[in-house]
Amino acid sequence: MKRTAKIVMSVVLMAAMALGSIGCKKSPEADGNTPDTKKGEGVMTYAEYSAAALDTEVTVETYIQAKQGWWENEGVGVATFYTQDADGAYFLYNMPCTAEEYDKLAQGTKIKVTGYKSEWSGEVEIIDATFEIEEGQYVATPLDVTDKLASSDLINYQNMYVSFTGLTIEAMDDGSSAFFYSWDGSGSQGDDLYFKASVNGQTYTFTVESYLTGSDTAVYKAVEALKVGDTVDMTGFLYWYEGANPHITNVIVK
Repeated sequence: MKRTAKIVMSVVLMAAMALGSIGCKKSPEADGNTPDTKKGEGVMTYAEYSAAALDTEVTVETYIQAKQGWWENEGVGVATFYTQDADGAYFLYNMPCTAEEYDKLAQGTKIKVTGYKSEWSGEVEIIDATFEIEEGQYVATPLDVTDKLASSDLINYQNMYVSFTGLTIEAMDDGSSAFFYSWDGSGSQGDDLYFKASVNGQTYTFTVESYLTGSDTAVYKAVEALKVGDTVDMTGFLYWYEGANPHITNVIVK
């Protein structure tokens, strides 16, 4: 399920984050952790971005929520970012940045991004982007979308920081494993983890994206320790690959 560029690249996994509990849908806090709903000149609202045609130039203001590892693509430093504002989320794929800029793009940082709206296997993203850091700070609170998993409305929350509650771990395709290394079980430790969980009679697939949360992170180890039948609560980003394929960043066994 990896893009070819990701398979061959040499990754410096510098990501991992402390996902916050402050933010979205709350009244303004003294710490300033609220998204600015006013847009600068030439900046799209999320509704305007959603309505824009694929392959057209877009400009948005958004806040870093998480980042994958920094690497060099043909001599140019790039990284992939999960970002969000008050109304929706934007996935910034392989955005060029130096290692020093990458370090500055911490969780909550506000940026103005100009790039091209694109789609890959259902995932809507911004590619070939440039950015500038702006004043502002915002860390989103996860939105519980458990009851929306079986609904066509789920796609309206694509790339947002979300939560899933009260799911049951199901066996993978071999009938006994609680997770696979790689989507088909052909991988090894350090690769993406895939696992299945059910709620309301339906089973869904979830991923721990190794370039976001690698084998040394708590969530990676938590999924490796899962057992079929466990009940779990989870948080992560609502990535899309031929349907919902959430990138999970935290798993709690109840």
